Amino acid sequence: QVQLVESGGGLVQAGGSLRLSCAASGRSFSSYVMGWFRQAPGKEREFVGSISWSVRLTDYADSVKGRFTISRDNAKKIVYLQMNSLKPEDTAVYYCAAGEIYGLKWVADYKYWGQGTQVTVSS
Repeated sequence: QVQLVESGGGLVQAGGSLRLSCAASGRSFSSYVMGWFRQAPGKEREFVGSISWSVRLTDYADSVKGRFTISRDNAKKIVYLQMNSLKPEDTAVYYCAAGEIYGLKWVADYKYWGQGTQVTVSS
């Protein structure tokens, strides 16, 4: 089992940057694919990006490609989401999640979830 806790959210102006962190507890963190999702008010939760458990493959939604970067430190059991050139449409609650298969982008594909952290981008 994996417990996930996100942090680093906040209020930022358009064009600014934030780095989200997701701290994991549990013995098998390094064996999981880690994903980031977000959910804006009135919208469904959507895939932002993911990182594989060993070879550092990454995958991103088209809407964030080139602006967001996912990384992970398996020794510290932390996964990061670096967000640059933020836009008002990036405003959402951001969730990290742990899954077993790389390349999947649906909420149902991820087994464990954090509680989320709010990111608000002002124009």
